Amino acid sequence: MYCITDEQIEYILNDIRRNGVEMEDLQYNLLDHICCILEQELKETDDFERLYHQTVTRFYKHNLREIEEETINLLTFKNYYGMKKVLITSGCISVAAFVAGSLFKYMYWPGAGILVTLGIGSFSLLFLPLLFIIKAREVKTTSDKAVIAVASVVGILFSLAILFIVMHWPGANVMLFSAIGIAAFILLPAYFFTGIRRPETKLNTIIMSIILVGVIGLQFSIVRLRPSGSQLRIRMDTYAQNEALLKRMQSGFVFGKMASEINATSNDLKALVLQRSIGYTSVPENYADLNIHLNEGNLGTEFDNQGAGVQLLHRLRQSVVAYNASVADHDLHIPLDKTVLQTDDAQAGKMYTNVSFLNSIVQLQMYVAIAETSRTK
Repeated sequence: MYCITDEQIEYILNDIRRNGVEMEDLQYNLLDHICCILEQELKETDDFERLYHQTVTRFYKHNLREIEEETINLLTFKNYYGMKKVLITSGCISVAAFVAGSLFKYMYWPGAGILVTLGIGSFSLLFLPLLFIIKAREVKTTSDKAVIAVASVVGILFSLAILFIVMHWPGANVMLFSAIGIAAFILLPAYFFTGIRRPETKLNTIIMSIILVGVIGLQFSIVRLRPSGSQLRIRMDTYAQNEALLKRMQSGFVFGKMASEINATSNDLKALVLQRSIGYTSVPENYADLNIHLNEGNLGTEFDNQGAGVQLLHRLRQSVVAYNASVADHDLHIPLDKTVLQTDDAQAGKMYTNVSFLNSIVQLQMYVAIAETSRTK
């Protein structure tokens, strides 16, 4: 077996130090391992330096400094590798759930809302925070950690904003504009001026900054395509006026039993949609002062499968059919075609938005008022 000299030991130790390993205990542990391998494999006729450099490459992928970084992570961050596994697992689950939820939503299959919520929620509240913790441990400077922290906040806000938009929950606009504002005025400048100062990251910083500017610009374009405040106000005013007109038509008049059932079911349907859309079961008289808008959106999970909306629609259809059967004059029949009752109950909930659905229900009630008034004359 080859016996390593003191000069060769000193050469190995100095080379370990030159390669960025600063921890003394780790230096001597590496020295001991390398010497053991060399004593086993080195022959008297072999070139020591050549075989040493071949041996030391077994300990790393890119450079010897990696060993110290991994050691520090293990000593100061005991759950480092466990968190990496959770990070990868949560990322895969998030993507799979979101893709499946998007497909289910496109095909109008049950469970779409749950899958989308699970996918985006786990991505925002589990994957991104874990990514921040791990990445913050890998960088050294405070500025780099700050950039990663701001980027994580932007990612979380933006992801949750998308979830709230898809699910038609309140607060989506606040999160979306917050994410865009933080990205444009805090993240982009911090990232650019932090990376541009380093020659090794200058090119990548410029390229990523251009991409960030493009993404932020696209987000502003998408936001601009959304209905303006005046358009939302017009929708709300139109529906409120329809309701006011309906009340005038119904005032001072006692409806029959069948007509009363139709009106009661219609009011339940409107209350269900309004509660989801504006947070009230009816339009408050001071809706303008409360800054309440009627956003265009789908009718929600209540109109999927055998939800409350589907059941109410089914009851409304049966009441209208029974009412028409009791009225001899066909001109006084409540129309089923070109209304929310023109198809089966579940499909009607998917074909209509909340605005068109509400106005269609109000129109149906107006037909009832006209029919009842004409019958009693």
